[in-house]
Order: sequence, then structure tokens, then C-alpha cells
Amino acid sequence: MNPHPSAAPEADVDVAELPVAAPEAPPYTPPRWRTESRFGPEGPAPDPAGSHHERRIRSFQPRRSRVTTGQEDALRRLWGTWGLDIDGHRVIDLDELFDGLPVVLEIGFGMGEATAQMAADNPATGILAADVHTPGQGNLLALAERNGLTNIRVANGDAIILLREMLPPASLAGMRVFFPDPWPKKRHHKRRLIQPEFLTLAATRLAPGAVLHCATDWEPYAEQMLEVLSAHPDFENTQEDGGFAARPAFRPLTRFEGQGLDKGHLVHDLLFRRTG
Repeated sequence: MNPHPSAAPEADVDVAELPVAAPEAPPYTPPRWRTESRFGPEGPAPDPAGSHHERRIRSFQPRRSRVTTGQEDALRRLWGTWGLDIDGHRVIDLDELFDGLPVVLEIGFGMGEATAQMAADNPATGILAADVHTPGQGNLLALAERNGLTNIRVANGDAIILLREMLPPASLAGMRVFFPDPWPKKRHHKRRLIQPEFLTLAATRLAPGAVLHCATDWEPYAEQMLEVLSAHPDFENTQEDGGFAARPAFRPLTRFEGQGLDKGHLVHDLLFRRTG
């Protein structure tokens, strides 16, 4: 007897026909190479300056790409010897760091092949190579070890903080800015590195007669570089005609440059001397 006469009789249901709930997806775990810190105290810090510096427009954008096993091994083993974090809390003694060699600062070195080649070709000059690209840092350290290049040091972080707070006045024998991000969109031009404010800062750290060497395959940026450098009172063009320079023999053809040439891009070199 139905205990509830007013209720509809229960229907027979085949359990096999009931919809099966999808299994709950496991929580997303980002791949190891996307996590903020990979190396701890043995390698480069993820944000060495932290909140030490002021908020401002940056000319670079960190790239989170995969670190290979070989690059990670080089970072872990060699960072304590040949690497330094740009933390903004100390002034670097370049004579001690490079055993008295004259030092050239290279801002942005990609994967480091050209940097290693220049260091091998001129062992009497130290190269302080600054970048934020972790795979490139590891690759350059591996190249330095493989080729016995003791005149390279790898700096991790913002080159503006390095120049402003960690290098003594007139301490650099030269500066190289090869193929910086051109920030091609007009609204992003303010992010370009080669601006009057940067040149004023760079001039304070370059010794008189030191050369700032820039190269780019983005013609509008090359024109802006030439205009800004030519107008700055602390720099003079090494070219008598006031224009671009031919690629010097000491600057290797980079992989990035080769890709640009394959696309029909024109590469412009600018060599400007620190006056005074």
C-alpha cells in the first residue's frame, strides 16, 4: 500500500542511465619554469631590487621562457662566482671584480653568443653584461666556462639601477646597447631606452673618451637614436659626416641580427664618444 496516496507512484529508474558527473579537475599547477623563483640563494634573484627603486616606465619586459637543464646547471654552479644581482644597495668595485681590466657595460645580451665572442676576441677588456632574461644568463655563463672566459660578469636586473646606484662615476670604458626593444607602437615610444634622461645618466658613468655603441635593425628607432645622441651635449658622433657608422669588425653578427637581415631589415650602428 502506498503510504502517501496523494503522491505519484515512484517510477522504476535504471541507474545505468543516470548522467555521470564529470570528475573534478585537479587544481592547476603552473610548470616549474613559470614560477617566480627557481634558484634560491644559489642563482639570480627573481626581483633583486624589490621595492628599493621607484615606480617608473621601464624599457624592458621580462621574458618567462624555459630554462634548459644545461642553463640551470650553469646558473647554480657559476652564479656565485661570475654573477651579481642588481639590488641597488651597494657600489661595485669594478677593479676588484675584473682584476683591474677596463670595463665595458653591455645592456641586453640575448643568449650571449655575441658577448662571449667579443670577450674571447678581446681578453684585455672586461664585459659587465646586464639582462633580465634567465635562459640567456645561464647560456652566457655556460659559454664563458666552456671557453675559459674570465673577463665576463653577468648582472641580473634593471640596468638603470645598476648605472645610477651601483657604478662609480666615470668608471666605464665603454657601453654597448645592441638591438634593444624598439617598442614600435607610437604609444610605447616612451619605453625606448635611448632617451635624453638615459644618456645624461650614462654620461656620468662613462669615462671621458669612452664610446657608447648602439645598434638596431628598426630604422625609425635608429633615426631617433641618431637625433637624440646628436643633440646631447655630453656625446659627439665619431663619424665625420654626423651619420651612422659601418658595423665595426669587433661586433659579431648576432643571431637576432641575422634574422633581421633575412627579413630585409637594415642594421644601423651608432658610435658616440663621451666628451669632456
